[in-house]
Amino acid sequence: MKHGFTGRRLHAAGGTLVATLAVACIAKAAHADSKKSGEHVYKETCHACHATGVDDAPRFGDKAKWGPLIAEGQAIVTAHGWVGVRKMPPKGGKESLKLEEFARAAAYMAKAAGGDWKDPDDKLMKRIKLEEKKRIAELKAKKP
Repeated sequence: MKHGFTGRRLHAAGGTLVATLAVACIAKAAHADSKKSGEHVYKETCHACHATGVDDAPRFGDKAKWGPLIAEGQAIVTAHGWVGVRKMPPKGGKESLKLEEFARAAAYMAKAAGGDWKDPDDKLMKRIKLEEKKRIAELKAKKP
């Protein structure tokens, strides 16, 4: 009887381990999915202005309007848009948006207009953050 009890106990412990591992895998997958794609952010946040050209926003897929922006470079355009540029509010007007998600949306829009921008990796995110700091300093220096 003691042997059977031990076997059930090991089985139960193994089941707990499997359950724990399953929960960890699900949590990791959920975290990975919590980062929204560029297309998702575009549809959720950017579409309202960039689909219609409101306030002279460069329209989605418009190579003529996006061309000069693409030429400026991904880090610069992303950082300036993130901080707010021309009539575009900071973070595209969505306070809960993460910089990396915003950067994916900028890349998604640039690609639609013929750019070869990629979703940002760690190296590009560092360049974007550096450019963000420079832009904020420039804007502060211009204030009377």
